[in-house]
Amino acid sequence: MRIYADPWSDYELIDAGDEKKLERWGKVITIRPDRNAYFRPVLAEKDWYSKAHFEFHEDSKIWEELKKGNDLNREWQIQFQSVTLQLQLTKFKHLGLFPEQRLNWDFLQKNLQEDDRFLNLFGYTGVASLVARSVGADVFHCDSVRQIIGWGKKNMELSGLTDIHWVLEDALKFAQREVKRGRTYEGIIMDPPAFGLGAKGQRWKIEDKIEELLDLSAQLMNTGGFVILNTYSPRLKEEAISRICRRRFPQNQVSVDILCIKSTSGKTIEYGQRTLIV
Repeated sequence: MRIYADPWSDYELIDAGDEKKLERWGKVITIRPDRNAYFRPVLAEKDWYSKAHFEFHEDSKIWEELKKGNDLNREWQIQFQSVTLQLQLTKFKHLGLFPEQRLNWDFLQKNLQEDDRFLNLFGYTGVASLVARSVGADVFHCDSVRQIIGWGKKNMELSGLTDIHWVLEDALKFAQREVKRGRTYEGIIMDPPAFGLGAKGQRWKIEDKIEELLDLSAQLMNTGGFVILNTYSPRLKEEAISRICRRRFPQNQVSVDILCIKSTSGKTIEYGQRTLIV
């Protein structure tokens, strides 16, 4: 089933098509490549370029400034409810958050309570961690990249929050150690990469790791808790994810849905799967 993330005052998908998307982040408007936008856009090309401030070119990994002399920096801040987020134009085309995951942040706000233990694996810049901490949860945020942990800490400070437990470690190894330590959590969220290389050159493919991740989650989740797993690999189909989850969580409800955002122009982009286990 498709599930749709709503825009908010500081984020809007304006249009999409021709394998690109036109987005507004606060006052900054960007054009980024996206293979999921395989259809024709609604707005004319000239309208895109009259609006946009920056465009990312995938071949050169460069952000082109489209409006010379504008007073916009390549780093700026936006708000999501009570959370302040530092954005920047990175060489990987990302800006520091994935807006389709607003659905996850809304779920955390509604289902976490003060002092609940919450684990964010592959935590990136920490929007889920910040939202969880803003409702009083005891948050453990794990990521293997030092600069990303630093970015998350900056977001915490900008948001006026404290006491998130920042863990600089491989997420899978940390989860294994937490199981051995006998620790459990009321909420777990995982946003593993579809593929990549580890620090020692080892290859990572989510389709090879999903069963181990879910095994560990089943041991780490408290009775009455929840697990959210985001997967963006086209090799993982909803039927396969659902089958794996039901073997490991036979007593829980499992839903596998497609994360989507509908643009202001009416076009819809499908991003990947969101698996919710409650």
